[in-house]
Formats: sequence, structure tokens, C-alpha cells
Amino acid sequence: MACITRTPGPPPSSSLLSRLLLAFLLLVDLAAAYAELSDDVLRGIPSAGSDFDIKTGALLAPILIPRVPGTDNSLFVQHHFIDFFKSQLPEWTLEIHNSTSKTPGTGDREVPFANLILRRDPPWAAPGDVSRLTLVAHYDTLSKPEGFIGATDSAAPCAVLMHAARSIEDALAKKWAAMAENGEGGTGLEEEKGVQILLLDGEEAFVSWSSTDSLYGARALAKDWETQFYPAASTFKSPLQSISLFVLLDLLGARNPWPRIPSYFLTTHWAYQGMAKIEKRMRDLKLLQSVPPRGRSVFLPDSKKPAANFGGSYIEDDHIPFMARGVNILHLIPSPFPDQWHHSQGIPDDGEHLDIGAVDDWAKIVTAFTAEWMELGEYLPKAPPEKRDATSSKTEL
Repeated sequence: MACITRTPGPPPSSSLLSRLLLAFLLLVDLAAAYAELSDDVLRGIPSAGSDFDIKTGALLAPILIPRVPGTDNSLFVQHHFIDFFKSQLPEWTLEIHNSTSKTPGTGDREVPFANLILRRDPPWAAPGDVSRLTLVAHYDTLSKPEGFIGATDSAAPCAVLMHAARSIEDALAKKWAAMAENGEGGTGLEEEKGVQILLLDGEEAFVSWSSTDSLYGARALAKDWETQFYPAASTFKSPLQSISLFVLLDLLGARNPWPRIPSYFLTTHWAYQGMAKIEKRMRDLKLLQSVPPRGRSVFLPDSKKPAANFGGSYIEDDHIPFMARGVNILHLIPSPFPDQWHHSQGIPDDGEHLDIGAVDDWAKIVTAFTAEWMELGEYLPKAPPEKRDATSSKTEL
């Protein structure tokens, strides 16, 4: 699905450097306002439970089929996403971004691609005034080998995002209701923050990965958003500019090798550190199911990565067209890739080869990260530590 690029580009122009500096300063401001969730709130972050069952799970199982763009299966999975949000999260707005393209594998036939855009903005805010945390995964699969499922690539990440959206909804509604009641909504005194989920189509190459045979949906969406303008008085010029952070999940949920997610970009290293701290705290509280092998301890080990170690290496994925237009990226993809990536080692990327405990762990980590970003700690359920039975610690004489 993605190839590793290790060649840095040409030196940035002065105007680009200025934009990067401004973006970095804005992110520093965001980092300073970052309020951590309490231990009791972390304990209350829900597990997906049976919804991640590979055969009957309400969230994951329907996605575990081949999802080649333009096929009936692709349409079926689109309806699965749409039905979920309409039935369980009706306050989220849904937009479908359609495009078509010829591909090296389909000749002159125009293949349709459909990106699903789910948004939850403060109810009083105009669309152009909302800064959106943007959570992203692709839902399409390779066309070859025939029958490719793409459980890590990226059915499981899609299910993780569905679970995260459902898990924060009540807290979002309570927070915004309290703000409205207290006269705090729409005053212009604080930044309006929302959440956006992008389920992208056409990430995979049809023949061989290249700049033109890959990222079909992402390229079309980024291009359109760059020229789609909000009203002149809006806080943000375009939907592209309103993305506060683009968090891309890919290849998550494998058993082997133990997933190691590097910090790829210095400009978003602080956000990586925030998520890494959540994971570490959850492991210390014994809230996660996955058990690291000897010599490993976490999914996100790069919190102390020195600034000098950030170079030109990154993995090509759906973030590329957005990053090229100045969007800040947090890329959650393991390096090295899982053993089942594209069946490259003869291991199928299917439900049977998922580590469901790890998938559930990612659902909790991403939910907690989103809740911290949206400052929902006061409105989320709290679960105090379990009390030990006093009689169990007594020693009979």
C-alpha cells in the first residue's frame, strides 16, 4: 500500500519556511493548552468488546471483505459506514466526495472513488470557523491478489475510528450543551474545535505504486478542498486550512512483528508524545490487552527522539497530498510493516491474522487522544480503581 521514501526534497522556499514556522508556533500553542485525562477517565474509556469480533462484530466484521473501488463490495462497506453514523451518531454530518479516474489496471474505464467525510462541529459554529482534528483511514483494498481482505490494511483502522466516534459522542454533546447553557458557545473568545473522520477510497495501487497509481481518493479530495473556499469573514480560508491535525491510521492490528510506530515529523512530535503518554499510562494502569514481547514495551517508543534525528524519511500514504499543501500530519503506521502486508510473506492479511487485543488497544488509545484534544475529561464516564476485597488480604492464624 505504501512505499518508503528516503530522499529529502529540495530546501524549502522562504515562504514555505514561514508557513511551517507559523504552523509550528500554532501547534506549540495547542500543546500548551493540552489537558490530560485523569486516571479515572482513562479507566472509563470503553473497550469495543464483541463489536470487533471478526465473524459477528457489528463494527469490524462487515468490513472484512474485498473492497476494490467501484465494486459491489465497496458499495456494501460504504453503506455499512453510512448506516452506522445515521443510526448511532445522527448528529454527525455526512458528506460523500465522489471522483473518477482511469487507472493502469482498468484501461480507459473510469473507476469511481467515494470518500466519506463525517463531521461533528459545535452546533452554533459556522463551518469555516471550526478547527478540526481529522482522523483518517482508507477503506479500499488491493485488486490483486484476488480476494485480498486487507484486515490491517485498513479494515481494523476504520473500525477503530468508528468506535472512537461513538465513544466520545455523549461527552461532546454534554460539553456543548453546558457551553450553550453558560453562554460560552459562539462568543469568539475561544477556538471552535470539532472532529472530522475521513474514510478514503483508492489508496491502493492498481498495478504498481507510483505518484499517479495510488492515493486516488486522497489526491482528489485534497485538490478540491484547496479550492473550496469558506465565506470571506470565516476564521479559515478552506476545509484544508481548517485541519488542525491529520491523524492517519494504517496497518494497525498485526501480531508480528510487534508494531513499532515511529515519530515521522518534527512539527507534530508533540502530538506523538501526547499519544505515547496516553499509551504508557494505559499500560501502567493495565487497561490494554496486548502484551509486548521481550525487549519491547509500547507501540509508540519515540517520545524522546532528538530533533536532529528527524530527516527526510517517511512512508508514502494518504497524507501525502495533504502534507504537500501544508497540513500537519501524525502518521500512525508501523515500521517495519506487518508480516501480512500485501501477503508479501505468504501470510494473508485477513481477520484470522489480526491481534484483536491490539486492535482494541488502538481503539482505546485513539479515543483517549481525541477526548484529550477535545477537552472532554469533565464529561466522560469515570471508573475508579477496583477495590480489593479486604478479607482476601487477611491471613488466618
